[in-house]
Amino acid sequence: MFKVFERQGDLFAVDTMYLDFVGKNSFYAFLAQEGERLFPDERFESWYHAENGRPCVSPCLLTKVLVLQMYDRCSDAEAVERATYDMRWKVALRLKPEDRPFVKSTLQLHRARIHLHKWAQELLLTSVREAQRVGILNGTKIKVAVDTTPVFGRGAVKDTFNLIADAIKQLCRALAAVGRERPDAWAAKNDFGRYWTECSIKGEADIDWSNEMERQLFLNGLIADVDRILAVSDRAVELLSVDDSRRQVIQAAADLLRQIIAQDVDRPESGGPKIKQEVTPDRIVSVTDPEMRHGRKSASKRFDGHKASIAVEPESQIVTAAKIESGNGADATAALELVKMTEQITGQQVEKAIGDCAYGDGATRRQFANENRTLVAKVPAPPADEPFNKARFIIDVDNDEVTCPEGHTTRDWVYLSNSRKTQTNGSLQKRFRFPKEVCRACPFVSSCVGHNKPAGRILTMHPQEKLLQQARAYQKTNAFRDDKRARQAVEHRIARLIQLGIRQSRYFGRVKTEFQLLLAATVANLTRVHQAVAHLLALLFIILADSTTKTTRAATQVG
Repeated sequence: MFKVFERQGDLFAVDTMYLDFVGKNSFYAFLAQEGERLFPDERFESWYHAENGRPCVSPCLLTKVLVLQMYDRCSDAEAVERATYDMRWKVALRLKPEDRPFVKSTLQLHRARIHLHKWAQELLLTSVREAQRVGILNGTKIKVAVDTTPVFGRGAVKDTFNLIADAIKQLCRALAAVGRERPDAWAAKNDFGRYWTECSIKGEADIDWSNEMERQLFLNGLIADVDRILAVSDRAVELLSVDDSRRQVIQAAADLLRQIIAQDVDRPESGGPKIKQEVTPDRIVSVTDPEMRHGRKSASKRFDGHKASIAVEPESQIVTAAKIESGNGADATAALELVKMTEQITGQQVEKAIGDCAYGDGATRRQFANENRTLVAKVPAPPADEPFNKARFIIDVDNDEVTCPEGHTTRDWVYLSNSRKTQTNGSLQKRFRFPKEVCRACPFVSSCVGHNKPAGRILTMHPQEKLLQQARAYQKTNAFRDDKRARQAVEHRIARLIQLGIRQSRYFGRVKTEFQLLLAATVANLTRVHQAVAHLLALLFIILADSTTKTTRAATQVG
């Protein structure tokens, strides 16, 4: 049952007696003074029944607990202890010394309601509106800097053998629930007991892993169990009604098992099953969190999990949008979406988006150009070991001609014949060819074409060549250097979010991981607002003190 709690402070509340002790300029004091205004109970009224049930714990208080939990990076159990015994938390929550405001399940239920009502974006919106209210995020038009950072998933990443075993085990649990049996008992009864061992299925296997024949026999047994349990699950699904939730759970577990087999195992018509040597695109790496993916931040840095995409207003360093993407996705995938989210959250027009080289590909530039938006991103530099690289040629897109560094021009071009390369984002690629006689007479033929190539120099025009040319020209201006410095703001904010714990996901799945990211962004924004206000108040105090001193000196001199 929803019940609005009294906002009037209690004479014996900790925030009344110990605010100075905790620190009037601390973040805890900020939440004590502004928390009820930022997260009023009335905003959560639709989550509760007006009359039935027990009176709820103040949703404002629980939301402040989530903020404090992220700020101090503590678990649910520790959050309960801090709310009970920590003076700083009691001040922030405006409690009495003897208050024990909630238990762990209450906090977990409040978090579940946030997921249910898709309210995580509201947390970020609240922090952005507060930044606008105090004046650090103002103006009708703003810039945003965008970037990504890896988020390590919580799910256990395993090799193919153990991944298949985990999927079988998960399907056993779903099937056992139909007869309300214990999963290990159901597994033992149906001859799947070996998957309920203290060690992994691979660790328990008494085989010589260097022996190919023994490995093959072990894989044959796993696949036989897969076929058998999938047959059992198909029969169980047929017996359950379409609306039965148990049917949906069984189907989801069976589909996951089938997907793992399809991605990791080849099953030829003749011979036994084989582990695939190549990595399947979009490969599932964890049964406990099937949304995790293999990702790369660079050629040498690999991770397993998700990718956080972030937009920051450079001047105020306020996070204006944040989103969790697939770990194996390109950095620029969510760039335009972040810009639109920023405009929706702030109500301000984004006049320019600034990214690094990862956002400088032609497809992303075309995406922004199609919506008349400005994207600033450095065009990757040409290879240093190619003295006559493409950047040294003059490409006239409008007149379909290319001029080489030695001044020779060609208009001889054809569309690429390879169907996989011909169509790129709706644009046909053109391939230009210089005459063989001209190239062979050039003194730089060995560096430009090579002695072993009988034809002249060949150059392929990028589908978005004109946009890339405009970007290269802009890179030579002072405005680009200013934008490049402004982009550093997003790196600073990512560092702050990492301090708040977003590098490691605390939850399974992208939805809950995104909640963690948005909550961290909210805390980062609120601390930024708090620091800006405290700084302004300190400056005002210095100015007033200086003015008072001057007035006193003047009065003394007159006297």
